[in-house]
Amino acid sequence: MDKNITFNNGNGNGNSQKRAVPFLGSVLVSLGKVTSDQVLEALDIQRQTGERLGEILVKLGYCTEEDIAKALSVRSGYRVVSLNEVGVDIAAASLIPPEKAKKHKILPIKRENNILYVAMQNPNDIIAIDDLQLLTGYTIKPVIVSDTELTAAINNYVNTAYNVTIAAEEEEVHEEEEAGADDDKPAVNFVNQMIESAVRAGASDIHIEPQEKYLRIRFRIDGVLHEVMQAPSKMQASIISRVKVIGNMDIAERRIPQDGRATVKVEQQIIDMRIASLPSVYGERITIRMLPRNTRAITVHELGFTPENERRIIEASEKPYGFVLVTGPTGSGKSTTLYALLSRLNRIEKNIITLEDPVERRFAGINQIQLNNRAGMTFASGLRAILRSDPDIVMVGEIRDLETAKIAVEAALTGHLVFSTLHTNDAASTVTRLAEMGIEPFLIASSVICVVAQRLVRVLCPSCKKPVTYRKRELQRLIPDFPFDSGTGDDDPVTIYHAGRCISCNNTGYRGRRGVFEIMKISPRIRDMILTGRHAPEIKEVAIEEGMSTLRYDGLLKVKAGITSYEEMLRVIV
Repeated sequence: MDKNITFNNGNGNGNSQKRAVPFLGSVLVSLGKVTSDQVLEALDIQRQTGERLGEILVKLGYCTEEDIAKALSVRSGYRVVSLNEVGVDIAAASLIPPEKAKKHKILPIKRENNILYVAMQNPNDIIAIDDLQLLTGYTIKPVIVSDTELTAAINNYVNTAYNVTIAAEEEEVHEEEEAGADDDKPAVNFVNQMIESAVRAGASDIHIEPQEKYLRIRFRIDGVLHEVMQAPSKMQASIISRVKVIGNMDIAERRIPQDGRATVKVEQQIIDMRIASLPSVYGERITIRMLPRNTRAITVHELGFTPENERRIIEASEKPYGFVLVTGPTGSGKSTTLYALLSRLNRIEKNIITLEDPVERRFAGINQIQLNNRAGMTFASGLRAILRSDPDIVMVGEIRDLETAKIAVEAALTGHLVFSTLHTNDAASTVTRLAEMGIEPFLIASSVICVVAQRLVRVLCPSCKKPVTYRKRELQRLIPDFPFDSGTGDDDPVTIYHAGRCISCNNTGYRGRRGVFEIMKISPRIRDMILTGRHAPEIKEVAIEEGMSTLRYDGLLKVKAGITSYEEMLRVIV
């Protein structure tokens, strides 16, 4: 039963409209976890995206997965359990095939006499319960777990079961008649499962690395590499050839690096893949960059800016013209920041054109152009063409050479708002980098209006992060520049968090990433320093005097707020 409750949705002028709200929403409201307005907002999003109500409320930050689980328990009468506490009985899980676990989002976790306890996403799914009862012969008793725990447990079970299957198949395979044959079933299955597992894990890259006695598969998740599976060395050639076939690469050429592209669909999610091969001692290694075509653009507010930094970046992005640069190393989230800014500026009266390599995310209303070096469409030539198309806002994926930098600066000086990225260590170094590329100081001072330096830190898993309390004087010895609240005494307790381990985060202690930022506005004083050729440390000192928070300080604020750990901050920020 899924009865509806009605809420009044006022429009501010005394009139109101009754709207039906699912029982889950009404339970959350009655428990005090969300407000009726927040449920109605989530329902509006649900009509556009088709996502589940609870999932949307968690994404919006209005409640937690634990709150959703408790509400489902009230709705269904089944109890809530934590897989971190009760664990998963592999013998019980093995009663159903991996495909069934994925299809119904269910996982048997315990057998007791004739009862099979099953973790379920939807405990009212009668069809799944009947199907499972016929398959196993047990009486099914659903239990409710959080979405994250259930997904992690199913993925672990599927990967384990699949690797066992692959190993068993390989024992029956003798010498491969031809490496890379398209009908090599074990290799095809292995690659399909590898890509599917990477998508589920939220991996940004897949590394396929030949070793002396086996083939190692690693995923980069939240910026850190994890070894997730291995394959026998006999399968190495066929697996690598299969990936090259998918990327439309030459499987016969193994002596030189190659690049390829492919698009796959995994559970309704479309993924663009960039594939690069590189000859190594034990054979070709493959790197696959995973680029999801997200349907919802991240907002500026969700990036993790402090209120002051958010005000600064919004103020810069609303200027009628000028050059805004986002800097940082590869994989620091620069493109995501630019996309969030462009999404905010995307209005009918603005002509926005981007030049990217590759187009990582697609937006309605924005004219996005894919770079094509073979056809002569470089950043420089593409930017020249863009400027003849009457743009208001231009985004250049990366400033790689003097020619592109000059055209971008000239565009900013001739009435266009230009966004781009550059590889520098901090905001002040951007001025020096542009000068080293050959841009005259007077052009830099006249065109650049704001520089954003950023990094990505992993977010502590909310299910297992560990609070540690120090006296102020103790923490001050460990972290001399920690941003204590004013009025905190030497003996007052201060709590920060460290990483734990649980099934939800795959025992890493972290889940997701958040930006750490340093935003330097080009003030009149800094403009004068650029014109007189002052060095980056001097410019940085003045920017701090004028209110700029450094990367380290912004990182420490996130440590203080319990978003990340001090160890993680040190990993990415010098």
